Amino acid sequence: MEMAVGIHNYVTPISSLNPNHRTSSFSSSILKTQLSIGRNTLSSYSFSTKSQSFYPSRRNPLHSFIKCSVSEAEAIDTSTEQKVALVRRNDIRNIAIVAHVDHGKTTLVDAMLKQAKVFRDNQVVEERIMDSNDLERERGITILSKNTSITYKDTKMNIIDTPGHSDFGGEVERVLNMVEGILLVVDSVEGPMPQTRFVLKKALEFGHAVVVVVNKIDRPSARPEFVINSTFELFIELNASDEQCDFQAVYASGIKGMAGLSPDNLADDLGPLFETIIRCIPGPQIKKDGALQMLVTSTEYDEHKGRVAIGRLHAGTLTRGMDVRICTPDDACRFGKVSELFVFEKFYRAPAESVEAGDICAVCGVGDVQIGETIACKNEGKALPAIRVEEPTVKMAFSINTSPFVGREGKYVTSRNLRDRLYRELERNLAMKVEDGETADTFLVSGRGTLHLTILIENMRRENYEFMGGLRKVDDKLLEPYEIATVEVPEEHVGSVVELLGRRRGQMFDMQGLGNEGTTILKYKIPTRGLLGLRNAILTASRGTAILNTIFDSYGPWCGDMSTRDLGSLVAFEDGTTTSYALCSSQDRGQLFVKPGTEVYKGMIVGIHQRPGDLSLNVCKKKAATNVRSNKEVSVVLDTPMDYSLDDCIEYIQEDELVEVTPKSVRMLKNPKMNKKSR
Repeated sequence: MEMAVGIHNYVTPISSLNPNHRTSSFSSSILKTQLSIGRNTLSSYSFSTKSQSFYPSRRNPLHSFIKCSVSEAEAIDTSTEQKVALVRRNDIRNIAIVAHVDHGKTTLVDAMLKQAKVFRDNQVVEERIMDSNDLERERGITILSKNTSITYKDTKMNIIDTPGHSDFGGEVERVLNMVEGILLVVDSVEGPMPQTRFVLKKALEFGHAVVVVVNKIDRPSARPEFVINSTFELFIELNASDEQCDFQAVYASGIKGMAGLSPDNLADDLGPLFETIIRCIPGPQIKKDGALQMLVTSTEYDEHKGRVAIGRLHAGTLTRGMDVRICTPDDACRFGKVSELFVFEKFYRAPAESVEAGDICAVCGVGDVQIGETIACKNEGKALPAIRVEEPTVKMAFSINTSPFVGREGKYVTSRNLRDRLYRELERNLAMKVEDGETADTFLVSGRGTLHLTILIENMRRENYEFMGGLRKVDDKLLEPYEIATVEVPEEHVGSVVELLGRRRGQMFDMQGLGNEGTTILKYKIPTRGLLGLRNAILTASRGTAILNTIFDSYGPWCGDMSTRDLGSLVAFEDGTTTSYALCSSQDRGQLFVKPGTEVYKGMIVGIHQRPGDLSLNVCKKKAATNVRSNKEVSVVLDTPMDYSLDDCIEYIQEDELVEVTPKSVRMLKNPKMNKKSR
């Protein structure tokens, strides 16, 4: 299918703004923490070598010895009725592994699976087993949450591997409904990062138990004491309870499969980590004799079984062939029947005749079930609270492909195809929103960030869709989203990065050195629209050495106009095929995207102008065959054209430009509807 894609800065009217967003500012949370704790804010804590538990010294002396952060978790219930009805199931642990990107979650899960004898001794196992999606393996990141389970000392551990990138925070938010505790993985050098803060905040809001895993402890510049102190400060800033602040710290090397309760004394395996999970994370609280309730938190599609609903049983027992009621939060109910039932055993789904409350299972047969709905008892079914996720921050306009090359490479090219595919994405992607655009062939798609939307575009390309997209200017009377940008950069390039972020309306609020590696961490609060194209610009300014991470912070007032690109575009003057003769003279005007023999059309962007403003070029001009005075032609030397990926194109375009996406090609063009004169 062909389409056009355009990026919008996601803005929200003041009247419709979620009040939670107004109070989620990074600086305001710190101020609130300091006011609530008093003068002895973050530097006053005690440390027990025996249990590796941290707790503030402001605590009541009677509570100075803590078994674990959730050792008394049953005291959470306030209702007498609930205390009688709810029981703790101790043979199961439901945990999610969460962390910032590249802190080693998936590698740690690999080691846990191998040491739990999930695979045969002679079985060949790839690295990053849980990243089974093609895009995940190509990009080296986790995109979708995945379930697995292991058995340790007669205790079944349901493990959910979650994405680490902030753009996929919706995946983390919905799976937190299925677990009672989390493993918060933190790098032994970097410490807590933006996504660490986000996932920890959500876990604390759910009241989950937290075990902090300081991973990559074998790095030469590891600084575990600093990391633990920083993590404890983060707990305080997020208003964690006293019990949650008494987190258990485990030190591990995921790639070596080793763990221990002390950074200097690691066991030969992950035994200390497994023991800590059993001791510090409670079993699920269930209504064993209550009416069936299962909240659907994820859905998959199987060619033979149809839609598969995944979730945790909160009450009752679910059996194969059982008649059920599907309840929605608005009390609209319908009926269905469970045709097949599966539980997660090791790395696979195993058929089951029945599943008791507290376990995570997969249900087939209920073909129209949606994420957030409840599979309940046919007679006494009641809906569980709906899953809530944060609002999106970036908006893109998807439309049908209108370029001269429409239909050459894609199979699905009509607006009906595009509409059906986008609304089908909403069934499993809770953090995404789709709205009808100004015309019948345009749709506005909102997501957590450009990467969130780029993954959707890449998936649609591989499904033979063609479409287009571009930017629009936002109303300066509305509030706009701000994000926290964290940049790791060598000291010699700090000046260039600071200047670049300053031009994009970024405000620095923290700057610190990172260990003894000569690296500086810069933290900025910056408008989301200022992040468009920032990743490539920072790599250029730092000669490819900087690392940029961002996460949504809050909505704030419009900060004024800004330029996210200093240079204009080189635009094809006419339709045709590029020639070496024409490109030789064109490359003096800037950097080219095309090579000889490439088909182009009028209005297609073929390069980056070396000056501000656009420039039209004839890249199809042929050399005249007259007046040849030598048998030997003058050799033409061309520079290697720039190879822009889909992500690069999305970040490059401005308001008057579009990206044309087809199964085989990604092109950029000037938006013909803008009628902007090129010069």
